[in-house]
Amino acid sequence: MKFNEAPWRTRVLRAPLGWWRARDTYVKDGALAALLTVLAFVPTLSAIGAQLGDLPVRRADALGVALTLAQCLPLAIRSRWPALCLAVVGTAFAVHQALACPPTFGTVGIYLALYAAGAHQARFRGGLVAVSTVGYVALAVVLHSLGSPQRALDYLAFFSALALIWLAGTGVRRWRAEEAERRRLAAEVATAAERARIARELHDVVTHHVTAMVVQADAAQFLLPAAPERATEGLTAISGTGRRALTELRYLLGVLEATGESASADRARADRAPALGKVVDLVEQARLSGQPVEWTEQGERRRQAVDVELAAYRVVQEALTNALKYATGRRTAVLVRYGDEHIEIEVTTDGPGDGRTATAPVPTAPVSQEPRIPGPSRVPGPSGGRGLNGLRERVRMLDGELVAGAGPDGGFSVRALIPSRPAQE
Repeated sequence: MKFNEAPWRTRVLRAPLGWWRARDTYVKDGALAALLTVLAFVPTLSAIGAQLGDLPVRRADALGVALTLAQCLPLAIRSRWPALCLAVVGTAFAVHQALACPPTFGTVGIYLALYAAGAHQARFRGGLVAVSTVGYVALAVVLHSLGSPQRALDYLAFFSALALIWLAGTGVRRWRAEEAERRRLAAEVATAAERARIARELHDVVTHHVTAMVVQADAAQFLLPAAPERATEGLTAISGTGRRALTELRYLLGVLEATGESASADRARADRAPALGKVVDLVEQARLSGQPVEWTEQGERRRQAVDVELAAYRVVQEALTNALKYATGRRTAVLVRYGDEHIEIEVTTDGPGDGRTATAPVPTAPVSQEPRIPGPSRVPGPSGGRGLNGLRERVRMLDGELVAGAGPDGGFSVRALIPSRPAQE
């Protein structure tokens, strides 16, 4: 059997890289300064360093060592104080070149310091560029007066290289700023979307249950003198409605407080979410409020993803809420049809011109392979549009469709088509 070493090597390399990325910036700068200091005294690397002036090289001495260290060690503060780092390294580089100290790899510190100034310097950037340019011109004049064989074009070429390094650092700084702005805007969009989602949830929960409690309280008040037993049933229904409202509000608060919790806690919270299996509770609650509701299910109900179950539940909830508010006592038919690819929901409330009784059968249609939503044009719902518009957006996010409109008899119907998405076990 042939052993595949590629995944193992990837893991071995990924671990130290991840550890290094997690280190503080100042730790990285310190490590860079220490590494450059060590390499600066490697003789074979001396020819790679930055050289300007081509003056006769003097003998190595303590001053040359000090100037080499001054071009390497300040890099430890290149992110925290980039202007100071550039000033120290640039001055040491200029003196090193003017005194014709022995070449060293440590002179590349001027490149690193200049890049850091372009990438990290926040204030007085124009002033820093001006001072650095004046300093470079002064160095070129000094080197020329000391007998340097370099021509003006040579000094200009070296200055151009330094300018490109500065511009590279500036480009990185601009890219970081744009990336931070993109993250900020994305966070604002996500926050606004979350606020809208929470507002829709609160609207659905509070409006439905409070409406049911108001209707039940009015009915109990009316029945109390004539039929105390039925009034007691109404008060019991109010109590049950209040408990259901508290349960849904606790679920919603649990969602808001879910940051950083475990997957098991998320699953437990999902199990408490309103679902298709609890739609019958909405029907019973509406019946207790005095609304004649007929409930029909067609097809085999399978457990769906949480967002699909919740959307279907909210469609029925909002439709029944509107029926309680604007068509109290009129026949309301709730039909949920489960297909292989879609869940169809239709809630129809009779208008004052409909002569059917509350016991009439609910007209249904067979399950179709490619269901369509026929019927009324998209008009604002009787709730003023807030609830139905929120439902349309919720269903649209699931690639579904919701249509609401008035019927010819003055009634109202809500029809939704939601793509089926079975829950992952």
